[in-house]
Amino acid sequence: MALSPAKRHFLRVTAAQEAATTAADQPMAGSGAYELQMAQLHQHHQQLKGIQSTQGKEELKAKLLPDYAPYVAGVLASGKGAQDEVLTTVMVWRLDAGDYRGGLDIAAYVIEHGLTMPDRFARTTGCLVAEEVAEAALKALKAGGTFDLGILAEADRLTAGQDMPDEVRAKLMLALGRVAAAQVDPEKPNTADVHSLEVARHFLTRALELHDKCGGKRDLELVDRQLKKHAGTAS
Repeated sequence: MALSPAKRHFLRVTAAQEAATTAADQPMAGSGAYELQMAQLHQHHQQLKGIQSTQGKEELKAKLLPDYAPYVAGVLASGKGAQDEVLTTVMVWRLDAGDYRGGLDIAAYVIEHGLTMPDRFARTTGCLVAEEVAEAALKALKAGGTFDLGILAEADRLTAGQDMPDEVRAKLMLALGRVAAAQVDPEKPNTADVHSLEVARHFLTRALELHDKCGGKRDLELVDRQLKKHAGTAS
């Protein structure tokens, strides 16, 4: 059931007030808005457990996420970095549901304040964010679609100082390289495309440096070929 405007306002304001008065070294547990959201989260977890399909879970998460939006907005506006399982869970759910911009908004706060992920998540925040966004981009390209290069760039910026396996960082670099390269039409050389190709080459090279079996060798060869083609057209 959708939240009424009054309920949404109450949750946002209460969350902001409670987050503003909870120190970074303390958990949000015990505050009214947080406990309400945790109770709701428990109910929603039970619903998700009843679904085996990954796509089905993602679709349900997308429907449930608006119930947490007021709380999240309040915490992000006024929070001081208190440990918050609702916030970190919603961050993951947003990424799962394809709301990458919304997920990264929370990730910026989580990483800035060093919030820990709930025990059920094996990966650190930086690793999780980098890998989830990279895999989404690579999956979209494989299916013949597109992906927002700005989302990938933001994921890279946010996680730049975070520790993670080289294979995961390479996957993000590979996604950046492939998406940048995909912006160029190989059949219609244009000098304006040179920048995109150079960006693609930079990230693909970095991906291979981190993990030589990341799958980017063929991509790099194609980009180099296109750069030579553009250079020949320009001359």
